[in-house]
Amino acid sequence: MSEYLITFGAFGLFIVALLDSTFVPLPSSADALMIILTTAHPRWMVLYAFMATAGSALGCWILYLVSRRAGSRALRRFSEAKQQRVKELIERYDMAAVLVATLLPPPFPFKLFVVTAGVFRFSLTRFMIAIVAGRAFRFLLEGYLAVRYGAEAKAILAQYYPWIGLALALVILIWVSSRSLRKQRSARSLTP
Repeated sequence: MSEYLITFGAFGLFIVALLDSTFVPLPSSADALMIILTTAHPRWMVLYAFMATAGSALGCWILYLVSRRAGSRALRRFSEAKQQRVKELIERYDMAAVLVATLLPPPFPFKLFVVTAGVFRFSLTRFMIAIVAGRAFRFLLEGYLAVRYGAEAKAILAQYYPWIGLALALVILIWVSSRSLRKQRSARSLTP
């Protein structure tokens, strides 16, 4: 299907990203299409990144709303242990947990984070900010590499993106943890 949608350019990329983020699993299709389109038309890279981000964000929003309405039934296909772990991560790290999930490459269970956020009614505003920020970074990075390295960008991403995603996730977690520690220290210093 991705091969057919490539003929529609930016709109096709939007549709692939939308479908991949909702109920139709198309692993890495939006990423591959982003690279192919940007390699063919480098000056349109920002438009492609915008359309991919918008499609992915809209798809996540739809999945979030459906999960919110379905409640715990939406989580049935995931194990109880995974459900609990993701719920704890979102409760503890808030937006940072969702942001990190958007950055990690497949086979990381990103949709579990989206569904969990909907089921447990995580703030839609904070959820969407995290989704847009993470997806925009990802698609802009892919676009940059496609402009810089052309068709080789796919191989470069396959080799290095897992490490880039993990490094970014680690930086975000360190930042959130240090912020939390500072808040705890300042709260203790104010307590008589």
